[in-house]
Amino acid sequence: MMGGDVSCRAADRRVIGRPPTRTPESSALLVEVFGLRKRYGSTVAVEDVSFSVAEGEIFGILGPNGAGKTTTVECVSGLRAPDAGMVQVLGLDPQSDRAVLREHVGVQLQEGALRPLLRVGELVDLFASFYARPANTEELLDLLGLTAKRRAFYRSLSGGQKQRLSVALALVGNPKIAILDELTTGLDPQARRDTWSLIESVRDRGVTILLVTHFMDEAERLCDRVALIDGGRVVATDTPARLAQCEGGGNHLRFQPSEPFDDGLLTRLSEVSELEHQGSRVVVSGSGDLLNAVLHALKEVHVEAHDVQLESATLEDAFVRLTRPTATTVARGDG
Repeated sequence: MMGGDVSCRAADRRVIGRPPTRTPESSALLVEVFGLRKRYGSTVAVEDVSFSVAEGEIFGILGPNGAGKTTTVECVSGLRAPDAGMVQVLGLDPQSDRAVLREHVGVQLQEGALRPLLRVGELVDLFASFYARPANTEELLDLLGLTAKRRAFYRSLSGGQKQRLSVALALVGNPKIAILDELTTGLDPQARRDTWSLIESVRDRGVTILLVTHFMDEAERLCDRVALIDGGRVVATDTPARLAQCEGGGNHLRFQPSEPFDDGLLTRLSEVSELEHQGSRVVVSGSGDLLNAVLHALKEVHVEAHDVQLESATLEDAFVRLTRPTATTVARGDG
């Protein structure tokens, strides 16, 4: 993954009010989105989305259900026309240059409509016929572990095999960019991990990937950077590690006190930013030498901490903190 440095730099994490620009760190931007807006009647699906994707990245689009993720990537792929804003893919407009981009962008959508009585090989060969320079279908089936299923009907495939076939159909045109939407939803843990390995192998073949997901562990495993969308707006963009550190609330100390105590005992500590009761357990969030500071304060009032657990902040922590419901919300129409 990109970026071992997890220092908190606001310019890295927040979208600023100008179009994306090329930088030494990302000299080839294959996808550029600025100020994207899309409504369906009175429903706002995307209000203000901006991000860019560099060549060779796995770039994640994260957000709650209804945040605008699917509409965003449908605009990027040319399947929907935005109401406002700029979208460029490989320097081209997904609407006016759709025919050209179709040769370079592969799309796996959240919901497909493949005929149940078509065979795997028939589907791959059919999709290959749509392109001027398709991939070698036999090599593609072998890469995705579907060679033995070439003559199997689509309806007979397992969930994981159907997802692999979806990826095959997205890659059969030899794309430079693959857009994968909620690829592992509904898969069992082993099938999800197999699919993750598959995505990594696709990137290793030189394909830039735009990945829509709501699984935080998936984004942490796969994505070089992520854009977190909430209410149709991008609220943060950064590497998963930096988002976890800068937006996740620091470290989390969980323990069960031997007896009740005044919360102010700990919330007054400079190392503590938050305190929460979860049944009989206490969860304290903060930074610095959180463990020793809390244990010392409790010792001063003769309270013992049992079953102590110290955890680092995760991308899921950042996700929850950044997408907490507010009094005013935007009407949402998609995922």
